Amino acid sequence: MVRRRRFLGRGDDQGSGTVLLLALVAVTLVVAALLGLLGSAQLGRGRAQTAADLGALAAASRLLAGQPGDPCPTAAEVVRRNGARLSSCTDEGAGVVTVRVAVRGPAGSATASARAGPTSARR
Repeated sequence: MVRRRRFLGRGDDQGSGTVLLLALVAVTLVVAALLGLLGSAQLGRGRAQTAADLGALAAASRLLAGQPGDPCPTAAEVVRRNGARLSSCTDEGAGVVTVRVAVRGPAGSATASARAGPTSARR
Protein backbone atom coordinates (compact mmCIF):
# COMPACT_ATOMS: atom_id res chain seq x y z
CA MET A 1 0.00 0.00 0.00
CA VAL A 2 1.35 3.37 -1.03
CA ARG A 3 0.78 6.22 1.32
CA ARG A 4 0.58 9.81 0.21
CA ARG A 5 2.73 12.23 2.01
CA ARG A 6 1.23 15.51 3.06
CA PHE A 7 3.46 18.49 2.77
CA LEU A 8 3.46 21.05 5.52
CA GLY A 9 1.32 24.07 4.71
CA ARG A 10 -0.82 22.50 1.97
CA GLY A 11 -3.45 20.48 3.81
CA ASP A 12 -6.83 22.24 4.06
CA ASP A 13 -5.65 25.46 2.38
CA GLN A 14 -5.70 23.95 -1.08
CA GLY A 15 -7.99 26.00 -3.36
CA SER A 16 -8.19 29.01 -1.05
CA GLY A 17 -6.31 31.14 -3.61
CA THR A 18 -9.20 30.69 -6.03
CA VAL A 19 -11.70 31.92 -3.46
CA LEU A 20 -9.53 34.94 -2.65
CA LEU A 21 -9.15 35.74 -6.34
CA LEU A 22 -12.92 35.54 -6.88
CA ALA A 23 -13.49 37.85 -3.91
CA LEU A 24 -10.95 40.32 -5.30
CA VAL A 25 -12.64 40.27 -8.71
CA ALA A 26 -16.06 40.84 -7.10
CA VAL A 27 -14.77 43.82 -5.09
CA THR A 28 -13.14 45.27 -8.20
CA LEU A 29 -16.40 44.96 -10.16
CA VAL A 30 -18.40 46.65 -7.39
CA VAL A 31 -15.92 49.54 -7.18
CA ALA A 32 -15.97 49.93 -10.99
CA ALA A 33 -19.78 49.99 -11.01
CA LEU A 34 -19.87 52.62 -8.26
CA LEU A 35 -17.33 54.77 -10.11
CA GLY A 36 -19.42 54.48 -13.27
CA LEU A 37 -22.53 55.55 -11.39
CA LEU A 38 -20.69 58.49 -9.85
CA GLY A 39 -19.40 59.55 -13.26
CA SER A 40 -22.90 59.32 -14.71
CA ALA A 41 -24.29 61.49 -11.91
CA GLN A 42 -21.56 64.08 -12.44
CA LEU A 43 -22.24 64.10 -16.18
CA GLY A 44 -25.96 64.66 -15.55
CA ARG A 45 -25.22 67.52 -13.18
CA GLY A 46 -22.96 69.15 -15.76
CA ARG A 47 -25.61 68.80 -18.47
CA ALA A 48 -28.22 70.34 -16.18
CA GLN A 49 -25.99 73.29 -15.30
CA THR A 50 -25.12 73.91 -18.94
CA ALA A 51 -28.79 73.89 -19.95
CA ALA A 52 -29.70 76.25 -17.09
CA ASP A 53 -26.88 78.66 -17.93
CA LEU A 54 -27.73 78.77 -21.62
CA GLY A 55 -31.47 79.10 -20.97
CA ALA A 56 -30.97 82.00 -18.57
CA LEU A 57 -28.58 83.74 -20.95
CA ALA A 58 -30.97 83.35 -23.89
CA ALA A 59 -33.90 84.74 -21.91
CA ALA A 60 -31.88 87.66 -20.51
CA SER A 61 -30.49 88.44 -23.97
CA ARG A 62 -34.04 88.63 -25.31
CA LEU A 63 -34.97 91.13 -22.59
CA LEU A 64 -31.84 93.21 -23.09
CA ALA A 65 -32.45 93.32 -26.86
CA GLY A 66 -35.77 95.01 -26.12
CA GLN A 67 -37.93 92.24 -27.57
CA PRO A 68 -41.45 92.42 -26.14
CA GLY A 69 -43.15 89.55 -24.36
CA ASP A 70 -42.28 86.84 -21.91
CA PRO A 71 -38.65 85.63 -22.10
CA CYS A 72 -39.45 82.22 -20.60
CA PRO A 73 -40.52 80.49 -23.85
CA THR A 74 -37.08 81.37 -25.24
CA ALA A 75 -35.45 79.85 -22.15
CA ALA A 76 -37.67 76.76 -22.43
CA GLU A 77 -36.67 76.19 -26.06
CA VAL A 78 -32.95 76.51 -25.34
CA VAL A 79 -33.23 74.23 -22.30
CA ARG A 80 -35.16 71.63 -24.32
CA ARG A 81 -32.57 71.68 -27.11
CA ASN A 82 -29.91 70.94 -24.49
CA GLY A 83 -31.73 67.82 -23.31
CA ALA A 84 -33.23 69.21 -20.11
CA ARG A 85 -36.69 70.12 -18.81
CA LEU A 86 -37.53 73.63 -17.60
CA SER A 87 -38.76 73.48 -14.00
CA SER A 88 -39.25 77.21 -13.49
CA CYS A 89 -38.45 80.52 -15.12
CA THR A 90 -38.73 83.85 -13.33
CA ASP A 91 -38.45 87.31 -14.84
CA GLU A 92 -37.09 89.29 -11.88
CA GLY A 93 -37.25 92.62 -13.69
CA ALA A 94 -34.39 94.90 -14.76
CA GLY A 95 -33.44 92.33 -17.42
CA VAL A 96 -32.70 89.55 -14.91
CA VAL A 97 -34.00 86.00 -15.42
CA THR A 98 -33.66 82.96 -13.14
CA VAL A 99 -34.05 79.49 -14.66
CA ARG A 100 -34.29 76.10 -12.94
CA VAL A 101 -33.94 72.87 -14.93
CA ALA A 102 -33.92 69.10 -14.45
CA VAL A 103 -32.18 66.36 -16.42
CA ARG A 104 -33.02 62.66 -16.09
CA GLY A 105 -30.20 60.19 -16.37
CA PRO A 106 -29.19 56.66 -15.41
CA ALA A 107 -28.11 57.86 -11.97
CA GLY A 108 -31.39 59.70 -11.33
CA SER A 109 -32.48 63.27 -11.81
CA ALA A 110 -30.03 66.19 -11.70
CA THR A 111 -31.18 69.77 -11.14
CA ALA A 112 -29.51 73.13 -11.61
CA SER A 113 -30.37 76.81 -11.60
CA ALA A 114 -28.87 79.88 -13.23
CA ARG A 115 -29.43 83.62 -13.07
CA ALA A 116 -28.53 85.98 -15.90
CA GLY A 117 -28.87 89.67 -16.56
CA PRO A 118 -26.93 92.91 -16.88
CA THR A 119 -24.05 93.60 -14.50
CA SER A 120 -25.92 96.65 -13.21
CA ALA A 121 -28.50 94.28 -11.67
CA ARG A 122 -26.09 92.39 -9.40
CA ARG A 123 -27.37 91.35 -6.01
